Amino acid sequence: MGRANLAGSAGLELVAGVVQLRPQEAMVEAMLRGWRAQQTARGLREDTIAQREHLVRGFLAFTNEFPWAWSASHVDEWSLSLTSEKHLRPSTIRSYQGQLRLFTEFLTDGRYGWVAACQEAFGTHPVPVCHEWNTLSHLDDYEGDPEARAFTREELQRFLDYADDQVGRAVRAGRKGALAAYRDATLFKVIYGWGLRRTETAKLDLLDWGRNPAAPEFDRFGMLHVRYGKAKRGQQPRRRNVASVMGWAVEAVADYVHNIRPRFGSEEHPGMWVTERGGRIKPAEINARFGAYREALGMSKALTVHSLRHSYVTHLTEDGVDRRFVQQQVGHERDSSTAVYTHVSDDFMSTALRRALSPAFTGGGIGAEEGR
Repeated sequence: MGRANLAGSAGLELVAGVVQLRPQEAMVEAMLRGWRAQQTARGLREDTIAQREHLVRGFLAFTNEFPWAWSASHVDEWSLSLTSEKHLRPSTIRSYQGQLRLFTEFLTDGRYGWVAACQEAFGTHPVPVCHEWNTLSHLDDYEGDPEARAFTREELQRFLDYADDQVGRAVRAGRKGALAAYRDATLFKVIYGWGLRRTETAKLDLLDWGRNPAAPEFDRFGMLHVRYGKAKRGQQPRRRNVASVMGWAVEAVADYVHNIRPRFGSEEHPGMWVTERGGRIKPAEINARFGAYREALGMSKALTVHSLRHSYVTHLTEDGVDRRFVQQQVGHERDSSTAVYTHVSDDFMSTALRRALSPAFTGGGIGAEEGR
């Protein structure tokens, strides 16, 4: 395939011989169509492409300039507004800058012909505007809220007990909501018991559970297949298998699946967490229920739904589970990411310190060295 025929090239998107009433706007729309075609040809998802286009249109509106007039200073001003006015996180700003960089790299790639087309039409052309010196570097493995933390074991027990109590309260009051309360109590146990993210949990299906030959005592709930793991930029969601390790959590899931979920009357729906109207629960609804419980208990706002995942990593680490196993369970490519998720307790740190120090004061340690 020749360069002129590349998906997204100016030669395919611009109609020769047609006089445009607004040539600048027409060129911008052709560029965006071309970028969409190029990404589609690469197999990117429609929602990813749409989100990127929305970001570029926002940058167009911010600068009030056409892409062939953009400069690095425009990126500086835009990035400053994202920080000072919209108060976005560094990771979000870096993602936005990355998407803008992809668009400008597409425009300035000579294979697609947009530089030549702009030069011929307007006497100027687009240039790279995102550089190392005016964009955020990925310096940290974790850039979330520094106040976010794991639950202590006592806090976790209080939270899960409170969630269970809501079922009994609804039943005693004779009001609707007991099924939803039971569903949500089980959902929170699953987030913690398998170390899941919120979206991963919301998109679970009944058929995602399976047997694990290494743990036959868990029957059909020995392994959880996560299909919507966190995706790398522009790629499909990553899948992983999470082995069941907490017997009490398996019992809670089995009870919900066998005795509670059928009462929703949604036998044909594949979702694990269905609503009373027959739909699938949304991540925002998980947030809302979690926030209501946290507020009712007077717990710190530093605790979020994601804190349950942090707690999974932390508590397994405190219990002496191999770090590599934990890393694979939660789907981290690097051990450093798992380490950031770990918030071990003071008691654990003290015990670990004593274990580390004890060899130094025995046999071949410091004391023995001094006696020589």
